[in-house]
Amino acid sequence: MEINKPKRSFVEQNLTIDKWESVEPYFTNLLERKVETKEAFLKWLQDQSELEAILEEDAAWRYIKMTINTKDEDLSNAYTFFVTEIQPKIAPLEDQLNKKLNNSEFTKELESDSAFAILFRSIRKALELYREENVPLVAEVSEESQKFGVISAAQNIEHEGEKLTMQKASILLKETDEDLRKTIFDKIYNRRKTDVSALNELFDSLLQKRHQIAVNAGFKNFRDYKMEAMGRFDYTVQDCYDFHESVKNVIVPISKKIQSERLEKLGKPKFKPWDLSVDPEGKEPLKPFKTGDELLQGTVEMFNKIDPYFGDCLSTMNKMQHLDLESKDGKSPGGYNYPLYEIGVPFIFMNAVGSQQDLVTMVHEGGHAIHSFLSRDLKLTGFKSLPSEVAELASMSMELLSMEEWGQFYPVEQDLKRAKKEQLESILKILPWIAQVDEFQHWLYVNFDHTIAQRTEKWLSLSEEYGTGLTDWTGYEDALETSWQRQLHIFEVPFYYIEYGIAQLGALGVWKNSLENKSLAINQYKDALKVAYTKSIPEIYTIAGIKFNFTTKHIKNLADFVEQQLLEL
Repeated sequence: MEINKPKRSFVEQNLTIDKWESVEPYFTNLLERKVETKEAFLKWLQDQSELEAILEEDAAWRYIKMTINTKDEDLSNAYTFFVTEIQPKIAPLEDQLNKKLNNSEFTKELESDSAFAILFRSIRKALELYREENVPLVAEVSEESQKFGVISAAQNIEHEGEKLTMQKASILLKETDEDLRKTIFDKIYNRRKTDVSALNELFDSLLQKRHQIAVNAGFKNFRDYKMEAMGRFDYTVQDCYDFHESVKNVIVPISKKIQSERLEKLGKPKFKPWDLSVDPEGKEPLKPFKTGDELLQGTVEMFNKIDPYFGDCLSTMNKMQHLDLESKDGKSPGGYNYPLYEIGVPFIFMNAVGSQQDLVTMVHEGGHAIHSFLSRDLKLTGFKSLPSEVAELASMSMELLSMEEWGQFYPVEQDLKRAKKEQLESILKILPWIAQVDEFQHWLYVNFDHTIAQRTEKWLSLSEEYGTGLTDWTGYEDALETSWQRQLHIFEVPFYYIEYGIAQLGALGVWKNSLENKSLAINQYKDALKVAYTKSIPEIYTIAGIKFNFTTKHIKNLADFVEQQLLEL
């Protein structure tokens, strides 16, 4: 498809954001402009949306470039400039614009349209939570949280004369040679151990600043503040606790059963930490591709078979150089799809090393990308600003919808079945981890004055509740104690994690529907993605043909379905 950046009608075409003064006049215009008719109000909204898209895209490119090469100080400084010099000055003006919008006589009239009702609801919440004294604190937290990526990106090991990123090193934990696995695990463990104190200090600093933000806004703790700030209009803290308990009661026993079967095949009384990724039958790790190009081309072919539009989206991104797929030294860990609201074509970043997990990451981020394409023509940027429960539904559904086409990477039927089995088992394995991380975060921020020792004790307690008890950590107890430090979300985007669990349940529903009527399920999936955030989360799930539900009964129905699919493999 041919994509061109839309012609700007309000902001200068070649605006360079190198100082606050280059941006300020646009805010002044919006604040001082008289809005006396409905048409003028709609134009005012459109101009504000255009400015918002341009600023968000500028910040996005700075972040993307910084994470691709954390060693380049100029790139890091460019991002830091935006979050410390531009964003803090925007915040009070955005608050004034929100007040102007909320006080307009035309706001109530537009709210008969659900898209505007959803948007204005979020704006009112932002007005309610805004505190001027939080502006510098938010900037500090935004800047400081990026230290996690810098620390993680610097972690690597030496093996046989080669420097390996943690992503590349972790692939060797799938090798059948136990001596090799133990050697690699020890090297990873010893390297990570050197950063334990730094990460504890970083988190303590973030914890205190976040707590202060919450107190300034009139909340007892950051958890309660964040539930509101994240716009969780459709579920509560109690619903989160219910999710935790449902996972403990339904998913953990199934996960333990699967791990027990793996342990029996491995022929050991208990797993050692370096046994957790190896195939218990001694098969070599799945290697679906060798290069980033192979991964991309294979994914385009798969997406074409599911729906030609999906393949076209990725091909367009490739042409526009909106992809950086391979792991390399100095690159931040993890993967993401970053929406670019002005051009409407997102950017996919990941650390591919040739593993099956990389294939899953690619289709996951591809699902996010398709979401951006399907919603790019919506009139206002605010309509496209997605709650995570909807964003992750797009990506996790694509993981499962694409499984039927994984033969593109696995021409041998036995390998294809093994890949599918690994995927379904990983869902049953990840749900307890998601619930554990979320419950841990609730505890961290409600008990904001905890010590490092108490934090460790809580994490170990949760590890017992959500774990299988089948791994022997003797000699590596501190690796288990600090395993939470590997979770980027805890440092950079607090409380953004349970959404993966909620969306995973939705994705299983989408996949279940596709096995019954593929074309209908794909159309419902696309229809749900097109609305972005112009309807409530439960309404969007209904459009997708699924339920927004994480009760024990619903989770058990889905778990039974997954177990049946595993039996058929």
